[in-house]
Formats: sequence, structure tokens, C-alpha cells
Amino acid sequence: MPLLRQKITVLPPRLEGLAALATNLSWSWNREARELLRAIDPPLWRETRNNPIAMLREVSPSRLERLAKDPEFLAKYDRVMGWLANDQHHERTWFGRRHPELLDRPVAYFCAEFGLHNSVPIYSGGLGILAGDHCKTASDLGVPLVGVGLSYMKGYFDQRLRADGWQEDSDDHVDPGLTPLVPVRGRHGEPYLAVVSTFGRAVHVQVWTMKVGRVPIYLLDTNLEENHPEDRTLLSKLYAGGPDLRLRQEWLLGVGGVRVLRAVGIDPGVWHANEGHAAFMMLERIRELVLAGSSFEDAVSQVRATTVFTTHTPVPAGHDAFDIEHLAACTGPIWDEMGVSRETLFDLGLHAGGTDTRFQMTVLALRTAGRVNGVSERHGQVSREIWQPLWPDRPQDDVPIGAITNGVHLATWMANPMMAFLDRELGTDWGLRLDDPALWEQMRRLDPGGLWATHQELKGTLMGFIREDARKRFATHWEAANQVVAAGTLLHPFALTIGFARRFATYKRASLIFKDVDRLHRLLCDKRRPVQIIFAGKAHPADNPGKKVLQDVYQYTHDKFFEGRVAFLEDYDMLLASGLVQGVDVWLNLPRVPLEACGTSGMKAALNAVPQLATIDGWWEEGYDGTNGWAIPYPHDLDDADGADASDAEHFYRLLEEELIPLYYDRDRHGVPHGWVDRMRNALRVGFQQFTGRRMVQQYADRYYLPAMRRDPFADDPPTG
Repeated sequence: MPLLRQKITVLPPRLEGLAALATNLSWSWNREARELLRAIDPPLWRETRNNPIAMLREVSPSRLERLAKDPEFLAKYDRVMGWLANDQHHERTWFGRRHPELLDRPVAYFCAEFGLHNSVPIYSGGLGILAGDHCKTASDLGVPLVGVGLSYMKGYFDQRLRADGWQEDSDDHVDPGLTPLVPVRGRHGEPYLAVVSTFGRAVHVQVWTMKVGRVPIYLLDTNLEENHPEDRTLLSKLYAGGPDLRLRQEWLLGVGGVRVLRAVGIDPGVWHANEGHAAFMMLERIRELVLAGSSFEDAVSQVRATTVFTTHTPVPAGHDAFDIEHLAACTGPIWDEMGVSRETLFDLGLHAGGTDTRFQMTVLALRTAGRVNGVSERHGQVSREIWQPLWPDRPQDDVPIGAITNGVHLATWMANPMMAFLDRELGTDWGLRLDDPALWEQMRRLDPGGLWATHQELKGTLMGFIREDARKRFATHWEAANQVVAAGTLLHPFALTIGFARRFATYKRASLIFKDVDRLHRLLCDKRRPVQIIFAGKAHPADNPGKKVLQDVYQYTHDKFFEGRVAFLEDYDMLLASGLVQGVDVWLNLPRVPLEACGTSGMKAALNAVPQLATIDGWWEEGYDGTNGWAIPYPHDLDDADGADASDAEHFYRLLEEELIPLYYDRDRHGVPHGWVDRMRNALRVGFQQFTGRRMVQQYADRYYLPAMRRDPFADDPPTG
């Protein structure tokens, strides 16, 4: 690991394996590996925000020398090194045992963002976190998969809130030296692997790679001296700029990503476009096939046979569309290479039955992918309704858009203390029996006192994190004392604590609970049975309405009327998300129906025995069974937004008053709320049954990847509308 040795203190020979461990993100979801790294220097581990490379860069050499002679540490080190060596093989995995003949034809998984760990901040929210969980689970199962994305060396953005609550956005610079990213050189030592023409200029594409267990991720970058100065920053920032930059980024992702895989010698058996941002990948493959001798029509058919497309949003703004003339300027006359007219090529992205005359990336994906899915059963239904005009001769129920409900990576999101509790209750092999009905029944009988004590430990950890984070921010950049109050320093350690953390978009309705301020005050500030709520999340930099919702919520955090019962945690990231889903008492999700595609944060909470209160949308329509949380019923009139808001707010208040608060504070003589703990046990049970990444990726493999790898025929015709 010569690159790592340039970044960190020289390791003692006995501990040289730490270099390999730190540069493969699989450490982040292995309990013993996490504990090993934390044990090197616990205060420094916290200070570096659980980043092993940053920690090993700063740790004292004398500390490492002492550890190299510590029998207890070395025994744990040797076990972790043995696990790491075995973790690189596919043959003994779920997929490898079933399909050894397919291991050399991987799935090429294209996505505009990957949320893998807070030390690699190249994600904005749910799409990226889902992609990260997909890759981690593929690694666990041995599904041969390679990720392709963009490097974003200026990240998404650092969130800073002014004293008045307005969000300010600053670059979140990524230092490659503090990440597991490694540059990939060309065949003859050149710093780039591919060249892509865009807007009349050749853009050279360099590549960074990192290992996510068995899965390699390739991230494209254009910051090279070979490129025009304006092109060097094209891929530097996630979702930055307007349509022009977005078009260039997606063109480079799709076309450059295919060429990079060719350059490193990877021949995918399946191509998976995770959201429409990656759909230009299909155009590039069509171009390749035509240049190799296929007709345009045959090339489209061949690409469809090996392509999976997952759509993630029912919100119109989530589907990218570009002006045709602008697109033609970006691509150049590639239609000439394909032997067709410009109109024939760009018709692939036009919706004949719609009002938008622009080239739509989702339409391109629907026309060039043979297997398509939404990310929950409800979202699949909504997607069939939205896109039915593309199949004018088919009834809505026959539109060939299926559904695979998202899942979350258990080992990433479940807290170590919760895992240790389950070890004691279920046996240490419970992680291998997630699909066993006998295990689900065992979970109904988990020891209530032990589960409650474990949750209280995690809640205490969250409260400590909140106080320490506020102290650091007060020392570095906050100017007003009310910012310290707003950050949760006055939260009560034992009050019923609600968590609401996600992107601040208007349809997610973060401010809905403040519809009746006086009623909310009575609930939150009850002296005998207090309630408090913690908010976190970012608004998109260009979403001023979302920023206004965030500001409105923030105003309540230092309103003395609420006595410190409302908090907003700044700069939401994966580390903060983990603490919240593990430490709050109930998870809140209030999207306006039917605009939530899936919403996986509540799944992460469920895997930590945290029940959810939510509108019936996305995954909660499948997940809510009456025992594992609380549901706000489906609105009577979807077109009456104000009426739905009023009705949903009323249901929220009533559920708190009549069910949640009484249940939470009804304790036995040992302080255990048995009725509440029963909801916790069932939240965990349903999470195990239905909403793990393992179930999700197995379904992708069985329904889509394997048929495409085997070139199984599929009957669905492409859109004609």
C-alpha cells in the first residue's frame, strides 16, 4: 500500500495490515474491524469522525509500537486480518455458490452519487445512500458488481445556518489523501483512461478507484492539465450549476463511464442505470454496437436485453430534461456514426404524448432498458401511471415497470450495542438467518428490559454527540448564543424524542407539525410527560422554497415558548444520520402522498428498534402492520393539498395525544414501558423480514441480473408513445 504509506505514520511491521484495512471500506460494516480501529486511539477516532486514514496519519508512533506488543490487541488484529483476506473471494458467497459460471460478467452499476461513508462526501441524500447500500450488500452476497460514478472533489456542500436559520452553502472539499481513493493510470502511464468529446472539445477523463469490500468503484474526474481550464472543474461538485453543467456531467458519466470500463478490461454482463442521470450510458453502447457492424435497431435491442433501469422519483423535478439543440451541441453529430438522422436518435428521449418537448433522460432510459423498476410497490404503481402514455396501447396495469422495494444495509446502520444485544438473545448467527420465519418469531419475545436498556444507551450516546458537536461549532464559527440552544443542548435525556431528518423539500412537509403551535406547545412542554423533536437535513442549494421551510422550522428552535424542546442539527451527513436513527425514540416521516418514492430512513430506524410514525406512502404502505409504529391514513382527496395538510396534522396531534405519549410513559416499577417496547420489537421484526439490503439485492439478482446475464428472452416491447 505505497499510497497509504505516503499519507500516514509508518506502521510497525507487525501492524502493516492496517494499511489494507483502512483502504477498503468494508471495515466500516464489520463490527470487530470497527472496534479494532477505534481501540487504536479512541479520542482521536472521535476527533477524526471515524476516518481510519486520518487517524493513522495523526496517531503517535509510540502508541502503535505499544499496540504491536499488546497480546489482546494483536489477537483481535489477527482475527480481523483473517476476515479481510477471506472477504476478497466470491466463490463461497451466496451468489458464488449458486452461479460460479457468471462471476466473470459483472453488473456495471452506474449512479450519479454514492453514499458509502462520511469520509468520502460525494453524496447528497437518499439516492446516493441507497447506491452505497446496494454496493455493500452486493459485496456481502458476492454479486459481481462494479460501481461507476463521479468524483466530486468539492463534494456536495457544507451546510452553515445563519443565526436567522437561512442555509448558506460552502464547498465541501475532498482531500484524496484522507480517503481510500487511488488514482488509476492508463495503459502507458498516462493520467487519463478515456477521452470524451463534448461541446466541440476533447475532455480527458482521469479515474479514482476505491474498494467497497469485494466491489470496486470507479469515479471519473476531469481536473487534468490536458483539459481546457473550463473543463477541469466539470465534475468537481455534486448537482452544481444549471442545466448546462448538469448535461455535461451526465454525458461524461454515461459515455466516459462506458469507455473507462473498456479501458480497464471489464466486460459487464449487465448494465444497471440507477436513476435517469446515467442513461447516456445506453447511447454510448448503442454507438459501440453500430460501429461494430450492428444496425441501429439491432443495437437498441441488444442494449435493452442487458440493461436494468431503476427510477427513483414521482416528482417531475426529479426527472432531468434538456433542450434538443443544447443536447446536439453537447454530443456533436454522433447520429452520423450510428447511421441515422438526428431526429431518429433524439426520438429515443422524446415523449410524444407529453407536453414537454425536451429530451427526457427517464424516457431515454425507458426506451433503452429492457427491465425497469420503481423502488416500492406504491412507487411502481405511480410510475406506471405517470409513464403509461408511452405505451398508449396498454392499460396502466400492464405497463412494464415493476417494483423492487429498497432495503438498507443492516451492518452499516445497526448500532454495535443493538447487535450485541441480539447476539445474546438470538445467538451469534442471527445475521445469517434473516429470512428464517423462526427468527422473526423469536424477535417477538426479545427481553423487554434488555432491549429498553440497549436503546437508552444509544439515546445517551446521541445526546452526548449533540452536546459535543454544539461545543465545537460554538468554538469555531457560531456567533450567537441562541445557535447553541438551537443545536439541542437543552434537550432532556429521557423525554420522548422524535427524529425528523431528510432532504428539506416542500413535499416532505417538515413544518407540518407546527400547523397548530399552541397544541404542539402543550404536547412538547408537558411537565410530567415532555416530548421533544430533533430536525436535521439539507435543502438543495437551488431550492429556495426548501430553504424557506428549513428556516421556518429553525425559528422554533430558539423560541422560548418551546423551552428548548425543538432542535436542529447542522450539516447532516452519514455519521449524524447513524446517531439519529439509532438514538431517537420514534422516527417521523410526513411526505405529501403520493410523492414519496420509498423513504429509507425509517427502515434504518427500524433496524435499531425505533418505530416510525408516517403517512401511508413509499415503503410504509408495505411495512406498516399495526404493531410496528403508527400510520397517518391515506388522504381522501389527493388534489386538495391544503385539506390533506390539515387532516394529516390533526392525525399527527391525535396520535401523539392518544397513543404515543401514553404508551411511552406507561412504565413498570423498573422503568420499562412494555407497550412501547412491543412496538420496538415489531419494528425490528418487520425490518428484518422485509427491508434489508440483502432482500433487495437478492431480488435484483434473481429478477433482473441473472436473466440479463443469461440473455433470457423478455416479452415487453419498448415504448411507442
